[in-house]
Amino acid sequence: MTVTIDPNDPEGAVAETAKRVSNWGRWGPDDVRGTMNFLDDSKRREAAALVVDGTSFSLSQPFDMDGPQRGWRRRTNPVHTMLDTGTDAVLGNQGLPHGIGGADDVVAMPLQCSTQWDGLGHIFDHGVAWNGRPANEVVTSAGDLVTGIETVADVIAGRAVLLDVGRVLGTGGELPDGFAITQAHLEQTIEQQGPSSTVGRGDIVLVRTGQFARTRRDGWGEYAGGPAPGLSFTTADWLHQSEIAGIATDTWGFEVRPNEFHDAFQPLHQVVIPHIGLFIGEMWNFEALASACAADGRYDCQLVAAPLPITGAVGSPVNPIAVR
Repeated sequence: MTVTIDPNDPEGAVAETAKRVSNWGRWGPDDVRGTMNFLDDSKRREAAALVVDGTSFSLSQPFDMDGPQRGWRRRTNPVHTMLDTGTDAVLGNQGLPHGIGGADDVVAMPLQCSTQWDGLGHIFDHGVAWNGRPANEVVTSAGDLVTGIETVADVIAGRAVLLDVGRVLGTGGELPDGFAITQAHLEQTIEQQGPSSTVGRGDIVLVRTGQFARTRRDGWGEYAGGPAPGLSFTTADWLHQSEIAGIATDTWGFEVRPNEFHDAFQPLHQVVIPHIGLFIGEMWNFEALASACAADGRYDCQLVAAPLPITGAVGSPVNPIAVR
C-alpha cells in the first residue's frame, strides 16, 4: 500500500490514518495491553528456542548524569546520590554493631530519561487514550489508573528482530538526521538481511538507525529532541498490519525528526499509541547486538525487556537483554 501525505495537513493525516489502523475494541472494551496481546506463550517458547550459544547483550544506555537529556519538559538525567558510603563505614558512624558496614544509594529521575518503554497512557489523540477512553479518566494526578505500565510487567519477553537499517542503507552504518524510514526501507532491510529477519505476529522489532553510535563518537549534541532519522509517518499501516507486539529504536523519539509535516509534533506517536495500542521503546543501544548479528547473519533473538512495575506509570526505564 502506497501512502502519501500532505505536509500542510497533519491533523487530517492523523485522523484519516487513525481511522484506518484503529485497534479499538479488538481485544474487548476493557483491554489494557494493546499489541502486547500478540505476544503470547507460544511466542515466548519460539523465542527461547532461538538461543544457540547463550550470549547476552544489554540494549540499554547508561543511566547517569552524563545522559542525553537537556531539560525539555523538565526531563533531566538521573541524579544518583549516596546515602551511606565506605567512608561512613570506616568512620564508624553508621551505628551498626560488630564492625559491619554498608552502602546505600538513591536515584531521582524522570522515567523516560534514558532507555525506556512508552506505555499506552503516554500519548492521547484529541483527549482520547487507548481503546477510546477519555484521557481524563485514564491518567490523573494519581497516575495511569487503567493502562499503567505495570499491566505488562510479566509480558514483554519474546522474539525480537533487529532491522539494521543504518547498516543496510546508511553511510558507515549510520542514517543521516532527517532520514524518514519507509515501509520499503524496512522491507529492503529484511530482504537483504535474510530469513532470520522475517517479521511475524507478536514479534518485537528493533530498528537500528546508527544515531546512537554517532553520539558515542561526536557527543550527545541534540540527540534528545533534535533532528534524527526515524520511522516515517507512512509506516503506520505496516506497524498495524504486521501485528507486532512492540517496536524500539536507538533514537530519542522513534519517528523521523523534523517530522514530515509543517507545524507538527510526533504525529506517528499520536496514531500508534492511542489507536493501534503499540508499545514503543526509545533510546535503546543496539551496537554490540548489531555487530554480532552482522558477523553471523542471525538477526532474531530472545528478548527480555520487562518494565519496572511502577504502579500507574505511563512509561518505564528498562534494561533490555537480548540472548542469542
